[in-house]
Amino acid sequence: MQKEKIINSFREVAEAPYAYLRKRKSDTGKQMIGSTCAFTPEEFILAAGAHPFRIFGESESLSGADAHLQAYSCSMARGMLEDGLSGKLDFLDGVVFPHACDTIQRLSDIWRLNIKSLHFDVLLPVKLDSPLARSYFVNVLKRFQKDLEKALDVKITENALNEAIVLMNNLRHRLLHLYELQSANPGIISGSNLSSIVKAAMVMEKQETITLLDDLLEALENEPFSQKTPKRILISGSICSHPDIYQMIEGKGAVVVWDDLCSGSRYFEGLVDEDKNPVEAIAGRFTERYVCPAKHLGVKFQMENLKKLVKEHKIDGILFMLLKFCEPFSFDYPDIKTELERMEIPFLLVEMDRHNEVDEQMRTRIDTMLEIL
Repeated sequence: MQKEKIINSFREVAEAPYAYLRKRKSDTGKQMIGSTCAFTPEEFILAAGAHPFRIFGESESLSGADAHLQAYSCSMARGMLEDGLSGKLDFLDGVVFPHACDTIQRLSDIWRLNIKSLHFDVLLPVKLDSPLARSYFVNVLKRFQKDLEKALDVKITENALNEAIVLMNNLRHRLLHLYELQSANPGIISGSNLSSIVKAAMVMEKQETITLLDDLLEALENEPFSQKTPKRILISGSICSHPDIYQMIEGKGAVVVWDDLCSGSRYFEGLVDEDKNPVEAIAGRFTERYVCPAKHLGVKFQMENLKKLVKEHKIDGILFMLLKFCEPFSFDYPDIKTELERMEIPFLLVEMDRHNEVDEQMRTRIDTMLEIL
């Protein structure tokens, strides 16, 4: 299959995820279980025979959600609630709420009271460097397994869970390889296409995604290496739902070679140990992998991880995409800013809402940073 055709397949799903999911439910009869965060242990949903997917919040208007959530709640949470209230998620059977931040915890309560669907809370540990974090999370996952079994009227066997772990690891391997190709040969794929592929991978059937990724990786590995040496950009933050930003960066001769986003590399970073007890292994991935600022893994963990990415991928500049009213990332930024200034790494903070267009002020600031580079 041609590279462009494969990429278009991913883009179609990324641009209309609910249409894909509605059709998939009609074709397969599988129950659709949405989730609100990249921390969701999808292996359990797969082992239960259901289809896991990420709810991104597609609604433009947030009038319905604003009647339930304060205007200073992040637009991602309000967008997800709006989708549920407006009927856009009419194919949905259930939702998983990993308690990643205060807003998602309150969203869980509001959803339970106002939207009819199966409801699952996953009470994530907060202090991950505690000796009790893993054993606590193992118990949380066992409860999640029992809740799924009861709600979906299935038995999640250890064999099914092991198969789901292998499937998700295979997907993570391929997404990581795609990012590594972009880092090794900057511009081999556009930033907006790379972002669309990861978003689609959070929505599509996993084996279908793996098959498409295999074809895409084969095509990209045969691409000639670019002779250009563009400035290498890292995008950091929670999400980046603005394809214009990637186009602006590339229009200035720079390339996004890596990201540090919940809608990007955080989704596939870290593998589950396939040789251990499956529940304990899934808990191990969560407590050992790179996590967002909503969780604590040492005072300097976020900064050290960012420095590691800068070194590994020879980053020339960092663009921080701060989702408005996202407190965990806001709290982390001052210390990161101080350290990056000390290291003399160029960076720019851009505050945005989920569906806001890139305005002229934002465009000018990004252009100025790229011109300085």
